[in-house]
Amino acid sequence: MSNHDQQPCKRILLCVLSSLVIQSAHAAYIAVDTGHTPLHPGATGASGRVEYLYNLDMSTALAKDLVVSGDRVLRTAADGKEISLQERSIQAPDADLFVSIHHDSMLQEWINAGRRKEFSGYSVFVSKKNSHYEQSFVCAQKIAEQMMLAGEKPSFYHATPVQGENRPLIDKRLGIHQYDDLIVLKTAPIPAVLVEIGVIANPDEETRLSKPDTIRRLSLAVATGINACLKTKAQK
Repeated sequence: MSNHDQQPCKRILLCVLSSLVIQSAHAAYIAVDTGHTPLHPGATGASGRVEYLYNLDMSTALAKDLVVSGDRVLRTAADGKEISLQERSIQAPDADLFVSIHHDSMLQEWINAGRRKEFSGYSVFVSKKNSHYEQSFVCAQKIAEQMMLAGEKPSFYHATPVQGENRPLIDKRLGIHQYDDLIVLKTAPIPAVLVEIGVIANPDEETRLSKPDTIRRLSLAVATGINACLKTKAQK
């Protein structure tokens, strides 16, 4: 190939590289937190499988979906190492959003009383003590909307007027709760949302949430909600 022939190739390569640099500069940056750790695994599902494993499955799928859509992702607690609640939310202070993935249980006395199947569905939490509360709430709305479009319904378990719950519903239709002192939310220096994907104490829900197709569908719903939220932020 002559030098003359190489010129168009060089120009095309430079255009491609420039495009990639521009896309990278404008890519959203999301911190995806896997709730709990192997040493402190959180809730226990009806089958005996611990919450951390469900959180790991879902957060892994979510991270992949975000990367496929062109986002940058930093993961916390996915490596199985111990990390404090305060440390989780500050690992990526320049990120656009911190999202923590969890799965729900219920009061032990209710489980003992045979009430496992009484609650099902997702819940989303934000904290008004977060310095970016308004953007956090927008992201919570977008995520919840996509969860509903994916066929899920909100659980109102955390709004139950009992000790340890009774979290105010700030958007009942979408199942968004205010939880001001939730550490990973209030300490985050960026917008932050916590998502309880479903209730693994409910045996029917646990079985459904463990299926790969359910994980794929719901991880895509959360990823779509995140990107819709950050697109709204970018347009302001």
